[in-house]
Amino acid sequence: MSVFTHLVAELGRLLEPVLAQSATAAAIVLFTVLVRLALHPLSRAAFRGATPAAGCLPMLLQLPVFFVMYQAFSSAEVGGKANELLGHRLFAAPLGARWTDALGEGGPFGAQGLVFLGLFGAIAVVAAWSAVRGRRTAASVAAAAAAAKAAGPKKPAGRVAPKGKAGAKAGAGVGVMAEVSAEQQEVMRKLGGVLPLLSFGTLITAGVVPLAAGLYLLTTTAWSVAERAWLQYRKERAERSAEQATQQAAERAAA
Repeated sequence: MSVFTHLVAELGRLLEPVLAQSATAAAIVLFTVLVRLALHPLSRAAFRGATPAAGCLPMLLQLPVFFVMYQAFSSAEVGGKANELLGHRLFAAPLGARWTDALGEGGPFGAQGLVFLGLFGAIAVVAAWSAVRGRRTAASVAAAAAAAKAAGPKKPAGRVAPKGKAGAKAGAGVGVMAEVSAEQQEVMRKLGGVLPLLSFGTLITAGVVPLAAGLYLLTTTAWSVAERAWLQYRKERAERSAEQATQQAAERAAA
């Protein structure tokens, strides 16, 4: 933990000329971004479904980081010395303060309370964005599965099946989607309505942990949603390009 404390303190000193008393808060955000950059290859593999465990690894690997963050801003001493991080603030709120502390220092609309309300509002916006995207993704997957099953193994009229690895992957994808049963589609629909709501659990957690840990939660959650949106965009762009290439090949073959 002393290594983490030293790293955050040094990052805060580098940012202090620009951000003054909020430099350490910015250092926490920067540290979180660095962690997520290191985990990006695993997140990309999880999105592609490379391995069943890939989806859990990014989250599991972040737990020790979150625990260290929590301890660093909850302990009065680090390595036998006074914890220097506890004196740093985000605007009027100490980074080691909790929501209950803010309520005792002027209430929810006091100087500290407003900082926490801003944090909660930002987390709620990210959670809502995650919920909307999650439901849309689940609905599109269920619709694609139903369409593939209804279409069956038949090839579209006037369309030439692509050859090589691309054709094999496309055929395998249609086959897998066609094998999704009605029960599985119903389960996917229900999960699509429930799982996105779990993102609001971050809001509850932020209400009981130190402000610094809440900043970490906000940053990593926002990164996760933005990262998945970017990966989904790249996937859809690649699929459109492949479809256009297939159509062009079919037109050349027909000519």
